[in-house]
Amino acid sequence: MRDFNEMSATAAVIDRMAGCESPRLREIMTSVVTHLHAVIREVEPTQEEWLAAIAFLTDTGKICDDKRQEFILLSDTLGVSMLADAINNRKPSGATESTVLGPFHVAGAPPRTMGDTISLDGKGDPAWVSGRVLDLDGNPIEGACLDVWQSSSEGAYDVQDPDQPDMNLRGLFTTGKDGRYYFRTVRPSSYPVPTDGPVGGMLTALGRHPMRPAHIHFIVGAPGFEPVTTHVFVAGDPYLDSDAVFGVKSSLVEPFVETDDSARASELGLANPFYVAGHDFVLARQAEAD
Repeated sequence: MRDFNEMSATAAVIDRMAGCESPRLREIMTSVVTHLHAVIREVEPTQEEWLAAIAFLTDTGKICDDKRQEFILLSDTLGVSMLADAINNRKPSGATESTVLGPFHVAGAPPRTMGDTISLDGKGDPAWVSGRVLDLDGNPIEGACLDVWQSSSEGAYDVQDPDQPDMNLRGLFTTGKDGRYYFRTVRPSSYPVPTDGPVGGMLTALGRHPMRPAHIHFIVGAPGFEPVTTHVFVAGDPYLDSDAVFGVKSSLVEPFVETDDSARASELGLANPFYVAGHDFVLARQAEAD
């Protein structure tokens, strides 16, 4: 069409999509264009403001590499990741709730034996984490795989910190007939999301802090069951109610109890005192999840 203007703009762009062969793509892009145009009409950005927005997105792309995904961080801090997660992970009552994957998951974590430590450098307060993987009826699930990763006691992941060993604080564990899992680690710490890029600048401009409460990441799955990507958060952390990425759910918060028991510590292969935490994961069968 000619004479593109404020009133005709949205219809003109949507009309150009008539030849799209994918109904789903056409549906998505129609919604994106409609809402994006509505934002522009509402806020009426100046040319300088619009160029600043484009520069922000350009800078976000430039800082991405094979170890850092700034667009995931942007999605997380705007609450989009958790909204998409909620829509895509509607689970039956009683199943473990999901939360964001986060930008620091690494494929190919090493398989470990139950009771192994995932702390390769041993730095931090020792901790024992254990629990069960169960179905909705409370039966143990054999052969469930737990992909575990966490930050150090100083709040950094191995991919952020060149002083940490490769694959530090990561591991894969597989349950036996009793559905139990248990491993040694260090008590995680709250930490800031990366603030040296455009997303960090956005948070500062919005008057927001960048902190995430202390947590351990888990992806838990088993044949025939719907997998869950989730966290276990440390009870009492000061950022539980203001997580920078909106990921906290009350059902995922567990106490890490300081324990002074030298005999038990020796039995577990930990220094004394140490922390003890537990959490059971409940998976829905794929038919139940559907």
